[in-house]
Order: sequence, then C-alpha cells, then structure tokens
Amino acid sequence: MSKRVLAFDFGASSGRSILGTLENGRITLKEIHRFSNDPVTVNGTFYWDVLRLFHEIKQGLLKAKREGGFDSIGIDTWGVDFGLLDKNGVLLENPVHYRDKRNSGMADEAAKLISKQEMYGLTGIQFMDFNTAFQLLSIKKNRPELLERAESLLFMPDLFAYFLTGNKVSEYSIATTSQLVDINTREWSGTMLEKLGLPRRIFERIVPAGSVTGYLSDDICEELGLDKVPVTAVCGHDTQSAITAVPSEEKDFAFISSGTWSLFGTETDAPIVNERSYAFNVTNEGGYGYSTAFLKNICGLWLIQESRRQWMREGKEFSYAELEKAALGEKPFACFIDPDSSEFGIPGDLPTRIADYCRRTGQYVPVTVGETVRCIYESLAMKYRAVFEGIEECTGKKYGHINVVGGGTKDTLLCGMTAESCGVPVFAGPIEATVMGNVAIQFIGCGEIADVAEARKIIAGSESLKKYVPENTNAWNAAYKTYKSVTAVK
Repeated sequence: MSKRVLAFDFGASSGRSILGTLENGRITLKEIHRFSNDPVTVNGTFYWDVLRLFHEIKQGLLKAKREGGFDSIGIDTWGVDFGLLDKNGVLLENPVHYRDKRNSGMADEAAKLISKQEMYGLTGIQFMDFNTAFQLLSIKKNRPELLERAESLLFMPDLFAYFLTGNKVSEYSIATTSQLVDINTREWSGTMLEKLGLPRRIFERIVPAGSVTGYLSDDICEELGLDKVPVTAVCGHDTQSAITAVPSEEKDFAFISSGTWSLFGTETDAPIVNERSYAFNVTNEGGYGYSTAFLKNICGLWLIQESRRQWMREGKEFSYAELEKAALGEKPFACFIDPDSSEFGIPGDLPTRIADYCRRTGQYVPVTVGETVRCIYESLAMKYRAVFEGIEECTGKKYGHINVVGGGTKDTLLCGMTAESCGVPVFAGPIEATVMGNVAIQFIGCGEIADVAEARKIIAGSESLKKYVPENTNAWNAAYKTYKSVTAVK
C-alpha cells in the first residue's frame, strides 16, 4: 500500500489538514479539514489564538484517522513568530502577531547596538521590523521579566510539533527567518545574541528540514486513539516548502510565492551577501538541503484582502471576483503606490491610506472601489518588475520566465499583469505549492522520493500550469517610468 502523509498548513487567515498520497508517479492531495485562523486583540496586543489552532490540529488528526490513517506528519506556518516556554515547558503567553505595534521601529533600535551592515553580513537576512530578532529586542526593552522567565523559544511550526511530541527543536528554514542564524555556520549567531543582549539558553538545537523530530506523545495517542506516528520537520517556513514545490526542471529559475505576502526570488547554492544585496535589502533564507532562497519579501495580496475587509466594515460586500471585474473596468495606469510603504502594513482603512499616498505624490486620487483595486494590482506588478531587475542584477543571471506558485495563482488578473510588467512569460501553478512541498519532503523522508529534483519532476507531472505571455510591453514600459518616479517620492 502506498504511504500517506498528513500536512498541516497554516496561513495568516486560515489553516488546513491535507492528506498526501504518492501513486503511479503522481502526488494527490485531499483536504480533510479547514479552519479559520483569527488573531485576537486583547488590551492592545495582537495575539495568535494558538490553543484554538492546536485544537484544530487535533481535529485534523482525528479526521485523518477516519480516512484510513497516515505515516508521517509535517507542519508549516508563516515565519518569524514564536512562543516562549518556562522551565516546565509551559507556554508563558499566546504568541504575538508579527503585525503587532510593538515591532514598530525596532530594526532601527537594534542598529544602535550593532550596525545594519554587520547584522546583514552575519545573517544575510532582509531588514523588516517584525523579524524575530527585533521582536525579542522589543520584549527585552519593554517586558524584560518575560525573557527572564523564558527557558525556550519555539517558532510556530516547532511549537505545534512540541505540543504533539514533547520534543523541542528549531527547524533550519524557520530559524533563518529570525535574523539570528549565522549564515556561514548555520547555527545561532553568538555575535547577534551578545550584541542584542538576548539569552542564549532560550534557543533550541537547529535541525535540517526533513529530520524526524519526534513521535506523537503517549498523551496525544491515548487522547485521540492514534499510533506513535513520526513528526517530520518539513521546511517549517511555508515559503520554503512552496519553493521546494516549484515545478521547474531548470537549475536557475525565478519564482513568486504569491499569497498574503509575495516572495520573489530564486534558489542559489550559496548565500549572496555583498554591498549590492545589502543595498537592495534582499534576504538569504535557508531551504531544504541547506539551499538558499535569495528573495525579497513584498507586501502582496494583503493589500486586496485588507481593503476588502475595510469595505465590509463599511457595509459593502464584494467577492474577489467582483473586485477584479471592477478593476478591469477602470482606466489603466492612473496612479501607483509602493506596496511596501509602511502605512500599508498595518491593519485598518487601506483605501483611505492609498488615496492619501496618491494625493501626497501628486497623482490622480482613486475614488471608486475599482480604481483602488486597479491601483493595487498594477502597483504590485510594477513592484515585481523592480524586484525582478534587482534579483538579476545581484545574481548576474537572466531568467527567461517566472514561476508563480501558491494561492495567488488563482488571481488571473495579477498573473497577467506580472507577465506584462516583467516582460517574460509567467507559468502559474501549483496553487497548493506549500502543501506539495510539505508532503514531498515527508515522502523524501519516508524514502518514497529520492530528492528535491525528483520531487519537482513529480509535481510538474501532477499539475497543469497556466501560461501568461506579455502582449503590451510598450505601454507597461512607459508606465514603469511613472511608477519609479512616484514611488521614489518620500
């Protein structure tokens, strides 16, 4: 009988439990449990509801049992966030959301203790206020008693695995999102910890993706009636699981992992850390087999999602299809924003902030829903081009196409605009790239798949990709000049 593996995939707004089966050279997925992921604000702090999420993991395990069982478990989540445990292994408080206001300005605070150049040289990681290093610095500055009580730090996928097994480790890919891992030794950076004044004792042993980190505990097995199934540390950072599933048979490829965030980059054998990559603020995250994902984090479909939530708060209900249709009915290239401008990363009234940005930069100010959505889509596509050019400059390579993977592949308007803006064909798929990468790493661990190259070949054969070809490059080239001029205005 073919082996079956169980993937838990957590995004910023939802989670799923999915069974993966490998038969006749094809991976098939079956979603057996889906649930919302609803952060909660309490007394001004934005928390993840981690105990409810763990309850949903248990429901996924029970449903998988009823489906005939499974041979392995893998968990992937978003990056940077973590839970702190006391000396008895008890969670000290719910993990805080990376969008919480405590993180604002903390990268600059860290730079007072260790220069950004030195930080980048040590870790190769892009500067973002919510990186784990800066979250911990915020705790040290404002809640030092919490760090004094902490004995262990576990990133979100490792925390869930600990709840299941009782074992505490840090998987490599998720650890690198912290900006605390030495890019050369692949261990915790003593210099970073010392300069930021962070306690070494809380950081657990780093293990490579694909490691079996434990088995379901006796308590979990008794509660749910399960056998002692292994828990595999897949690429715990969902981006790295998605990159594992990019269906490219070429060694050099460009990708966008498209969802709430857009992660645009390429995969390299070794980190690229130099003055050019530092100036571009590009990241070198760890991947499967100690590969490097040389990529840029871009604010992605969050802009659409949060704008839609604002319109819903105002009593205006729109489906995503209706928003896309409204955008198509508006004049192209009327106005642009920088998607990564700081005011767009915080929950709230994004349509008003977009209008304010356009007014401040002397552009046409969007009024209708369609104008706002079109501004977002075209600005994202232009941002992709800017990052694409930067990636090619840093690597010294040219990429003949872009693979778009993840939930954003369903957004046909953005995929088409990406091809137009970047001037190369776009291949969209698989939609379930993160889960595909999660289960593929488990199958490698089970000995069912030889390596990542074989996994990518299998995934390419398991999915049908949609191709988008640029057809209006002259108009997009002209508009790109306008985009660069307005986004350069501070």
